[in-house]
Amino acid sequence: MEQNTKEKIENIIKENEILLFMKGTPVMPQCGFSAAVVGVLSHMGVKFNSVNVLEDSEIREGIKEYSDWPTIPQLYVKNEFVGGCDIIREMHENGELKDYFTQAGITS
Repeated sequence: MEQNTKEKIENIIKENEILLFMKGTPVMPQCGFSAAVVGVLSHMGVKFNSVNVLEDSEIREGIKEYSDWPTIPQLYVKNEFVGGCDIIREMHENGELKDYFTQAGITS
């Protein structure tokens, strides 16, 4: 990954307390996995920002390398990679996601 792409990704993550790299937007997700994570976050009442990776191929490929995670969506909370769709869904279903947000000082 080019250094400027890495810096761009790092800056976006640092500027947002809760950030979802996704395909599409929260209003118009472009894949079912992105829609599922948006649904979980919305159901929990968590305010988050998003990056539509379909608008920037460098970020789309770079975020996979940055996180060492092969798929999108990817959720970051306070600069920390939490997981993709399956992990977020599982954490939500067993209550871990609410606990995670509480420990991070985020009300849901």
